[in-house]
Amino acid sequence: MAVARALTDVLNPAQQQVVDLLGTKPEDELPAFDPALRDNLRTELEAGLEPVLGLLPEKASLYVSKHQLTMALGCEARLLAERDCSFEWTVPLARGTVAHKAIELSTQLSGETPMTLVDEAVASLMAKDTSLADWLNKSSAVDRAELQQEANDRVAKFLECFPPLRRQWTPVTESRLRVELFDARIVLIGRSDLTLGRSQGSAARKVIIDLKTGGFSPSHGDDLRFYALLETIRVGVPPRLTASYYLDSGRPFPERVTEGVLHAAVERTIGGTLRLAGLLHGGAVARKLPGTSCRWCAALGSCAEGQAFLDVDRPVDAFAGSGA
Repeated sequence: MAVARALTDVLNPAQQQVVDLLGTKPEDELPAFDPALRDNLRTELEAGLEPVLGLLPEKASLYVSKHQLTMALGCEARLLAERDCSFEWTVPLARGTVAHKAIELSTQLSGETPMTLVDEAVASLMAKDTSLADWLNKSSAVDRAELQQEANDRVAKFLECFPPLRRQWTPVTESRLRVELFDARIVLIGRSDLTLGRSQGSAARKVIIDLKTGGFSPSHGDDLRFYALLETIRVGVPPRLTASYYLDSGRPFPERVTEGVLHAAVERTIGGTLRLAGLLHGGAVARKLPGTSCRWCAALGSCAEGQAFLDVDRPVDAFAGSGA
């Protein structure tokens, strides 16, 4: 993300921090990677995940997302509880998609207010042939107003904290990532909130950003390393940086992507996927791991461990890492 000096003269301190941490300067030496890296990572993944094939039903595929990995490596009872619940759109689930669409529109509709961008985003999403469009068209006026207010808060904070997204930075929101292993018997999937830049040759240039509300959680870094792994296998060049950006506090947490980071992501992906396959198809007994996420668990009503954990008085900050 090369930033013109003229732009930095009008940035507020939060925006300048983003430029300083995520941008590049002409004198910066961009890291370059061996073209064989993508094949090596795929080989490493398939070697570790081969036992999963023996657990899957014939012709079935296992889809693995960042959320499933976190659940499989955390409270497995919550993972199974979520699996048994039918998916329904709600205001908290829809607000991120609406906000990301509004941020995307901000690159085309410069100077518009956050609420105008949100209104345009909702209108655009309602016109699509998707389950979200169906929910938006049928939602009550109260739900719609709440959705627009919450999405407006996110968009306003983003525009306050980020420098204006220039087209030459190649900004992309809700970018889908997919890696198919063993002829698509195992499929790793992801969707990053915002990417800037694009790979050129063997030099790492892209930045992958996840936008967060609430507070810091170590799992957010794990999510981004998973995305970096998928991106590397997809195009053959890792992103230069990943970053969680916390809108409520205006703080970015960047991490440089190295081969060590990618191999750590491989190990975590293998471990989580093996456990996920065992739970879903291998008859493994789900372990319970009470924690702050118990507050949002579908099984809380019948989980004595989760109820006992939440009954203990804890500082409000103990629940701060739940935002997404």
